[in-house]
Amino acid sequence: MQIVVPELQHAYDEVRRHSVALAEPLSAEDQNVQSMPDSSPTKWHLAHTTWFFETVVLAPHLSEYRPFDERFAYLFNSYYEALGPRHARPQRGLLTRPSLDEVHAYRRYVDEAMSRLTSTLREDRLAVVAPLITLGLHHEQQHQELIVTDIVHALSCNPLMPAYRPDPAEHVQATQRAQPLEWLRQAGGVVSIGHDGHGFAFDNEGPRHEYLLHPYEIAHRLVTCGEYAAFIADGGYARPELWLSDGWAAVQREGWSAPIYWSRPSSDDGNWHVFGVSGLQALDPDAPVSNLSFYEAAAYAEWAGARLPTEYEWEAAFDAPGIEQMTGHVWQWTRSSYDPYPGFRPLAGVAAEYNGKFMVGQQVLRGGSFATPPGHTRRTYRNFFPPAARWQFTGVRLVRDN
Repeated sequence: MQIVVPELQHAYDEVRRHSVALAEPLSAEDQNVQSMPDSSPTKWHLAHTTWFFETVVLAPHLSEYRPFDERFAYLFNSYYEALGPRHARPQRGLLTRPSLDEVHAYRRYVDEAMSRLTSTLREDRLAVVAPLITLGLHHEQQHQELIVTDIVHALSCNPLMPAYRPDPAEHVQATQRAQPLEWLRQAGGVVSIGHDGHGFAFDNEGPRHEYLLHPYEIAHRLVTCGEYAAFIADGGYARPELWLSDGWAAVQREGWSAPIYWSRPSSDDGNWHVFGVSGLQALDPDAPVSNLSFYEAAAYAEWAGARLPTEYEWEAAFDAPGIEQMTGHVWQWTRSSYDPYPGFRPLAGVAAEYNGKFMVGQQVLRGGSFATPPGHTRRTYRNFFPPAARWQFTGVRLVRDN
């Protein structure tokens, strides 16, 4: 008996449409630019997420499926060693071919094949295929956020300082004056950490396990731009005693003196301005500070007489009375290295390379930013980046020992 999966198809259609909508404000030239090795062109994101569905879902599970273009497997594989060689990541901006029109044709071709698959999905295959489609949707949502972060970095390199879109989306939550910082006492004790198995989660969010926390206090809100400006004014970037050794080396090597997108235009009496999705704007002192590296976040915490939370402290305080801005503003650096939980096992098959092999040299971030697609985050979500990364929408929440 054949069954139709309308909810899954609807979710697929919505996610795929949103990726295209994110690219709509951009020209074809915008969508081909790559401003650094850690970022990717918008066009590549649109193609890579399509390749994922083609390779992981369609090729194994739709018998009559034929690839749109067999050469695309080399161009748009990201890091899956089991799937063969691939184009070098730092050279993705050189892919002027295929054209943007061809990439959209590729997306339509795969979307039509996915519709055929979901409309003819038999019950005995549903348990196998549906989780792969769901994984692909969450994978595409990750790339939707990268579309925004990567193009903001690219546009910041343009002397014209063009806006990705005119509405100041990153300031939506900063229309009210930031309240004085409050410290919320947490009792600690043995807490359950990790995903409970209900609903979707990436493999790195489990298994659920117990963890012992000492009593601590957590800030009820995020650190603001105004507070971080005070750190700069107090010589924060010139005081090695505040910095981890690797962080201080980065300050010296890279010449850091402020967050990556902060500047002081001479036309405005040297006041701080911040570049973002809406272009260059006057600094909003009440907005959460963003685009900090882990090193900058840790140095600020040291200056403020506090520290960064562990990911366990952050998760345990997610629903604490009085807590604010846990999601939807900026990702929040934690003091936890990105390691496997006790008993961790990667997903089977190709997806085994999704998370586990990156569990070295990375720091965990929690929460989610204004650019994270709605519904994509949860309290157990573990994002991760190298400690020097600054182009993501990353900020600071403080804790201190009780």
